[in-house]
Amino acid sequence: MHPELAVSSSPSRRAVPWRWALPLLLAAVVVAALVAGDGGWNLQLIVELRLPRVLAGIGVGALLAQAGLAMQIVLRNPLADPYVLGASGGAGLGAIAALLIGGALWLGSVAGAAAALLLLLLLGGRVMASRDDEAPAQLILIGAMIAAIAAAASTLLLGLVPERQLRGAMFWLVGNLSGATHGLWLCFLAVAAAGWMRLRERRDDRLLLGSDVAWLLGEPVGRARLELVLLAALATGAAVAVAGTVGFVGLVVPQALRRAGLQRQRDLAWAVPIAGAALVVGADTLARTVALPYELPVGAVTALVGAPVFILMLRRKR
Repeated sequence: MHPELAVSSSPSRRAVPWRWALPLLLAAVVVAALVAGDGGWNLQLIVELRLPRVLAGIGVGALLAQAGLAMQIVLRNPLADPYVLGASGGAGLGAIAALLIGGALWLGSVAGAAAALLLLLLLGGRVMASRDDEAPAQLILIGAMIAAIAAAASTLLLGLVPERQLRGAMFWLVGNLSGATHGLWLCFLAVAAAGWMRLRERRDDRLLLGSDVAWLLGEPVGRARLELVLLAALATGAAVAVAGTVGFVGLVVPQALRRAGLQRQRDLAWAVPIAGAALVVGADTLARTVALPYELPVGAVTALVGAPVFILMLRRKR
C-alpha cells in the first residue's frame, strides 16, 4: 500500500489547525471573489453575477475533490483522479451531442456521465465485486479505455459543431464557470456527499488496509467499492455538467491534505471538499481578473497551478 494512504493510529499534531484554517481560507477566497474585478463592491453586480458563480465554484470544487478522494480509496493509489473512470469524458461527449441536436447542455452532460458509468459497471462489475487487490489496477485500465473512446468520439463530433458555436464548446470543455447556474444545488449535493463519507469513514479506513483485511474485518468489499465508484462518477458528472472539465482538483487536494498531516477519513471527509471549493473559487477569480477584459478558462488555471504543486509534492517525497 502507498505510504500516503496509510491510516494513522493517532491524530497528527499538524492536522489540528485545519478545523479553523480551512474554513477561514475558504471565507477569504469567497470574499475576494465577490469583490474582485470591474465594479468592485457594487451590490447588484455581486448578487446577480458573482454570487451565483461563486456558489457554482464552491460546489464544483467540493464535488471534484470528493470524487478524487473516493477514487483514491477505491484504487488505493494517491495518483487516482475522478476522470480515471471516464465519467468526465462521457459528460463532455454528451454535452457536445446535446449542442449538436439543440438540447440542454447540462442534460447531455449528465446523460453522458451516466452512460459512461453504465459502461463501467457492465465491463467492470465482476472486478469490483472481487476481493482481489489487483482489481483497482484493472478498473484503472477499464476507465482509461472508456475515457479514450469518449475523447475520440468528442473529437469527431467537434468537427460537426457549427463554427459560431465551436469556440463556446471548446471553452466549456476546458472548464468555464461563466454564466454557471445550479450552484446552490451543487453545494447541497457536496454537503450530502461529505456527510455520507463521514458516516462511512471506518469502512474507508479499512478498505485502505487491503481487500482481504477489510473482508476479514467484516466489510463487504464489492459493495463498498461500488458505492464509492457511484459517488465519484455522479459527483464528477454533476460538476462537469455545470463547469466543464476542470482538472487536477481531485488529484491535488486529497494528496496535499495528506501531506499536511491529515490521514484519517473522518477528517478528510470534511477537509477535502472545503479545500477543493477554495481551490476552484480562487482559480476562477484569477481566470476572470488576471487578463481583463478577457477571461481565461478556469480549467487551464487549475492545471497551471495543480501540475507544478503535484510535481513539487513528488520531489519532496523523494
